Amino acid sequence: VQLIDPTPIGITVRSTVATYANVHDELRKIYAKTPEAKERKLKAGDFSYNTGSLRCPICDGTGSISLDVQFLPDVDIPCPDCRGSRYAKQAFTIKRNGLSLPELMAMSIDEAQLKCADLKLVKSRLEVLSGLGLGYLALGEQTPGLSGGEAQRLKLASEMGRMQNDALFVFDEPTIGLHPLDFVTIMEVFSRLIRNGATVLVIEHDLDVIRSADWIIDMGPGGGEEGGKIVAAGTPAQIKAEKKSLTGKWI
Repeated sequence: VQLIDPTPIGITVRSTVATYANVHDELRKIYAKTPEAKERKLKAGDFSYNTGSLRCPICDGTGSISLDVQFLPDVDIPCPDCRGSRYAKQAFTIKRNGLSLPELMAMSIDEAQLKCADLKLVKSRLEVLSGLGLGYLALGEQTPGLSGGEAQRLKLASEMGRMQNDALFVFDEPTIGLHPLDFVTIMEVFSRLIRNGATVLVIEHDLDVIRSADWIIDMGPGGGEEGGKIVAAGTPAQIKAEKKSLTGKWI
């Protein structure tokens, strides 16, 4: 059973889209093989912004510094030295196809996908993220700051493309923070999981998602203490015909 809920991914600024999707580790290995890196005897570990020698020495690779404001909560601002890139200036001089790793990390997933077209593993992982409707996110974007819907789809990245015959996915309000046009994307995600054999259970209030379900369990009749009972259960057509169901009235 996979619970896909909107809780934030990671609790520190060191967790990024690229690290969570296992893209950053692969990119570090690739940049360590460049002629400039070999000449300076740099390894993949040196390209880590957590512990590597190329991380920014001012912010220690976090991309921000905390200002102690007297009588007020501390204020985080972009690091004045690396300007939020997390890397020291030396990292910008090591390039692959005219692009440094910090510059690549600042790109969106869709942009990076084009730049990494010759890197089979990286490209395939970025394609999965793009297919989940996350192509606009920057590779270096901090995961704790993602919306609930974005966090849910990022959690799904490692599950896409594999057979799911024995899997039950439980989604808790997957449309949180999404534009209505993203409904098409989230429904395609559900369809892909189902095609791969999974069972998908969605807890949702969005009428577009509800009316697209194969089977609806309408809880109510109200909210909070007035709820907790199964008002109706069945196909969308059956729910529409149930006079007790307010959901049926609106779908």
